[in-house]
Amino acid sequence: MSQVLHPIEQKILKTLAEKKNLTPEELASITKLSLDQIRRGIEWLKFKNLTDVQESETNVVTLGKKGPEAIEKGLPERQLLNHLRSLDGYSCEINDAKNYLKNEFSPAIANAKKNGWIEIHENRMMLKGYHDVTPEEKILKTVSKSPEGVSANELEKNALDSLKKRPDLIAIISKKSTLVGLTEKGIDASRTVPDNLDSVLISDASLTHDYVRAIDVEADAPLAFAARSHPLRDVIDEVREIFVSLGFSEIIGNNVQSSFWNFDALFTPQDHPAREMQDTFYLKDIKAGNVAKPDQIRKVSESHKKGWNYNWQSEEAKKLVLRTHTTCVTIRELADQQYDEARLFSIGRVFRNEKLSYKHLAEFHQVEGVVMGTNVTLRDLMGLQTEFYHKMGIKKIKFWPTFFPYTEPSLQSMIYNEKLGKWVELFGMGIFRPEVTKPLGIKNPVLAWGGGIERIAMLRFGLQDVRDLYENKFGWLRSVPKCP
Repeated sequence: MSQVLHPIEQKILKTLAEKKNLTPEELASITKLSLDQIRRGIEWLKFKNLTDVQESETNVVTLGKKGPEAIEKGLPERQLLNHLRSLDGYSCEINDAKNYLKNEFSPAIANAKKNGWIEIHENRMMLKGYHDVTPEEKILKTVSKSPEGVSANELEKNALDSLKKRPDLIAIISKKSTLVGLTEKGIDASRTVPDNLDSVLISDASLTHDYVRAIDVEADAPLAFAARSHPLRDVIDEVREIFVSLGFSEIIGNNVQSSFWNFDALFTPQDHPAREMQDTFYLKDIKAGNVAKPDQIRKVSESHKKGWNYNWQSEEAKKLVLRTHTTCVTIRELADQQYDEARLFSIGRVFRNEKLSYKHLAEFHQVEGVVMGTNVTLRDLMGLQTEFYHKMGIKKIKFWPTFFPYTEPSLQSMIYNEKLGKWVELFGMGIFRPEVTKPLGIKNPVLAWGGGIERIAMLRFGLQDVRDLYENKFGWLRSVPKCP
């Protein structure tokens, strides 16, 4: 069955049949179509297997910030050479050369020695050998003559590598290029294109009546990607729905918290490494006014003095931080509302001053839940966690004893990852220590657990790098199925 071609497609086919392989820019210039029309027509023809599109990437070398100065004055070693040539005996004291070249002295003497231009005796240097133009100088001269840059493949590799090590002399830009040609099927199609195409070139509004096109009712419809929520947002919504279905109420707190609620209320000593600048983001030159009720501050202070044997400082507790966990929101809610029984959860962003890697982010989402009651036990906590995981579709679960700063006893939940074929850590959990609850007037035991939602998303989507969740690659976003 013959394919119906748009006038833009016909013009491109006819041009490529005459000129062979061309770039989109060349096609636009020859056909007098806009670049957008050319790109659109190429995609249509590519979908019909009529064009062959070859994409390539090349590194182009241009002058850097210090390049023009190096062209004008010469590289540091050339400046040193010219300085020695201007002196009697072609020699000078090392300190004189250092005063002349200032910050450029070290690279000048190092490269001049490498080139065999100078020799040094005690505190004096003098000229020697030949002083030909170096490969590095040739590259700078070549690049300076081409404002658009020179392909790295055309330049001597060792010299280019040497220039890369020198700050701001050259800049390397990656440029992508596209070359469009016809397939055999496209060559056959081009023979059916009429010669008088000028009357059918569109202005993207309408066609003249000099040329009538048929409509191919069997043509494939274009793919349409409707807007959708981000896969990570889907996981967050799923977690929220599960907690609500288990009878929990959501609480929300600020991203900025005082050190009192983020650390002190959770029995974290004020000299603990986690409170250092390398682990926590502090707000500069600003402190909280009233961090808590006077009775809460007094009892927490006494707890620290008794438990950690140091003088607790109220000014340290007033420092504002980007919260490192959502527990600060939970513990404040329990302290202020004085529940007898409660089922609460919180989902939100938390911040850690960590180096970005495949498993660590400086900002991520954390979910936390607490259950408070007269007779709640660690077995209840394990049962709740098991039910939560089952609702997430995770069937193989086990718990290991572990240590966490503000819960005792504490457990680490482990789930079996079928794709990885091994057990992996997920949520931490435990019962709040008396040193946490008693100073805040919380009378009944509190079961608590929490963890990163990105970790759940990685397991759900089979990702090996947590950063993939935030790179927004359209191919991946479109391929991820919607959460149930």
